[in-house]
This record gives sequence, structure tokens and C-alpha cells, in this order.
Amino acid sequence: MKKFYHLALCAIAAISLTGCFGGATEPEFKLADLQGLWQRDNTLEFVRFTTEQSDETGYLYGREWNEDDSEDMAVYESDLLEAREKLGHPGNGWFKYKFTVTDGGLHEIHLMDNEGAEIPKEYIVSKLTSSELVYYEKDKENWKYSFTKVVETK
Repeated sequence: MKKFYHLALCAIAAISLTGCFGGATEPEFKLADLQGLWQRDNTLEFVRFTTEQSDETGYLYGREWNEDDSEDMAVYESDLLEAREKLGHPGNGWFKYKFTVTDGGLHEIHLMDNEGAEIPKEYIVSKLTSSELVYYEKDKENWKYSFTKVVETK
């Protein structure tokens, strides 16, 4: 009987320790935290993840632009919206995205003006809070992109 109690105690201890030292769980992110306007590393590069449905496949629209006019090549969000109005569809600077909240998969399809080309990109989100976003290109962990959420005033 003494051996039984000893064995039972060991089993309970083992189960308890397994919970403490078990494999790390994958982070869970929130789509709501991703959506909004983000600024990259104190530059004039911006990305906006919207709630606007792009098509029936579940992708949402996003857009990215660079307001740095040091080379007279500045693009503003209003330029992207105006171009969409003229073209009748999103083009350069626009992308469709899906975000997998359980594993941080960020699947983007970048849209181009020329002949409707679509360029797929896949990223992994390593950090996402309501104010900070860090992701990297899949299979290229050293290509990190860091953003801070911009608080918009109306």
C-alpha cells in the first residue's frame, strides 16, 4: 500500500511539472489590434490595415505608401484613394490581406496597376499589441519590419 501511495504521489508530481515545463504555446493575436494606421520605424512609411472586404474569399484591403519627398516621389494615402477612384479598382500601393490570429500568419497579395498583376507575400507576426507591430518575411527572419500604431485625430 505504501508503494501505491508513493507511486500515486510521483504521478501527480510528474503531471504538475509537465504543465510547468510543457511546450511553449503559440501566441494568439487579435485582428482588431492589426487594423488601423501604422508608421514604420519613425520613417515616413505607412501601412493601413482596413476592415474593408476585398472579395468573397475573405481577404481585406490594406494600403501602404511613403510620404518622404526627398526624391520628389512622395505618395500620400489620398493619392491611393484617388487612383482607385480613377481606375475603378485598387492598384499600386494596395494589397489584400488575411491574418491568422492563432499563428500570426499574415498573407498579403500586393496589387499592381499593370494588367492586374497580383504579387503574393507571406509574413509571420512576431509581436502585435494595440500599439506595436513587428513581422518578418516568411523564411527570412532577419528581414523584420517594425511599426508603431498612429493615433488618428478627427
